[in-house]
Amino acid sequence: MPKPYPKEIRDDVVAVARRRDPKTTLKQIATDFGISESCLTNWLARSDREDGVRFGPTSAELEENRALRKRLRLLEQENEVLRRAAAYLSQANLPGK
Repeated sequence: MPKPYPKEIRDDVVAVARRRDPKTTLKQIATDFGISESCLTNWLARSDREDGVRFGPTSAELEENRALRKRLRLLEQENEVLRRAAAYLSQANLPGK
């Protein structure tokens, strides 16, 4: 997977695309900057979500969700360890053993 472009470059390309002449296509702008048209389209969509123009999760929300899913996985693993330990200890403490 190629290394992502720096945020400053993405912001500059998006600004140019938004200020473009109606006759200039996104494909032309993408070619001028050496990126694919789909990449530019994705950058524009992300920028619209960040600015509140388009519905969808922002980068901050996506990062928060990622961190919460990671924390949930850790808690589920810890819970499983405790459940197994409790089962082991309850069998180990049975009378007659």
